Amino acid sequence: MKIPLTDLYRQYQSIKSEIDAAIENVIRDSAFIKGSYVSSFEENFARTIGVSKALGLGNGTDALFIALKALGVKEGDEVITAANSFIASSEAISLCGAKPVFADCDDYYVIDPADLARKVTKATKAIIPVHLYGQSADMNEIMKIAKENGLKVVEDTAQAVLAEYKGKMCGSFGDCATFSFYPGKNLGAYGDGGALVSNNTDLYNWVVMFANHGRVDKYDHRFEGINSRLDGIQAAILDVKLKHLARWTEQRRQVAAWYNERLSDLNDIILPKEREGAKHVYHIFPIRTEAALRDKLLDYLKGEGIGALVHYPIALPNLTAYKYLGYKESDYPNASKYSKELISLPIFPELKEDEVDYVAEKIKAFFKSL
Repeated sequence: MKIPLTDLYRQYQSIKSEIDAAIENVIRDSAFIKGSYVSSFEENFARTIGVSKALGLGNGTDALFIALKALGVKEGDEVITAANSFIASSEAISLCGAKPVFADCDDYYVIDPADLARKVTKATKAIIPVHLYGQSADMNEIMKIAKENGLKVVEDTAQAVLAEYKGKMCGSFGDCATFSFYPGKNLGAYGDGGALVSNNTDLYNWVVMFANHGRVDKYDHRFEGINSRLDGIQAAILDVKLKHLARWTEQRRQVAAWYNERLSDLNDIILPKEREGAKHVYHIFPIRTEAALRDKLLDYLKGEGIGALVHYPIALPNLTAYKYLGYKESDYPNASKYSKELISLPIFPELKEDEVDYVAEKIKAFFKSL
């Protein structure tokens, strides 16, 4: 049996007629840049997240960079983010001329508020909590820390669209939030795409200008900006997918429940936890095992046709890109440890129960053979 980490073609087949019609409509109307298809998606997406404004952008990395620029992050500032994430979370900080500061993660694999509080200095300007793997960060504590220290908050919600915390949607807590529509995301385009959302009208208006060369009208540029736009075809595709996202999310949660049922009696692994009062959307289903066994298990699963993967095998502060900052693995014990222990199992809405059975059986067979 061959089981991929994710299967975008299965999803396409289930909504083929809607997707094909949406693409044809954009081509017919030549609405490739800006236009009604983009604005329709932006309005629907903002409503879904529970905010007043959403702007489609070229990708999630652009969204993070633009968010920090909008909040005035500059050279000499520090911005704190999670030590375990994709480099985009910290890269955006450096691109603004600021210093990335990393806080360790907790055992939910998201930023630890206690370590975050310890990392705040007089130079700290903002916090980027990352809702990693589909799990919400502890936003009540993070917003409390931000308020006490006068800090801005940009939620990196690239992996957590429709995730919730205490009944509120991730992406609706901070000054603004960013999303990625990379094809493999829970809400994925058929190319690159991203978005920034906010309830702050002034921030939104500035972002609209900055993302379009500082422009307010044709050839009327108030300042220099960049070119970052969600195109019409991607917006139309995302608008179709958005209608199905709630159902797909529940299907992901069902797949996670199947894994938990079948693997909960296996003492050799640690299953992901769902934070109390939160709704995990399982962009990734990560399991942990001993570091000495992780790569052996990964190779075994691949040999059995299972598309398991290691996400982020090196904690961000341990990357070559950040050697100049002089951080040590011991500064981030959890992030450093977990990066050597985690494996991502296949998970997507269309994954069948018998496929989960197969993955679980092979994991058990591996440990039984030791």
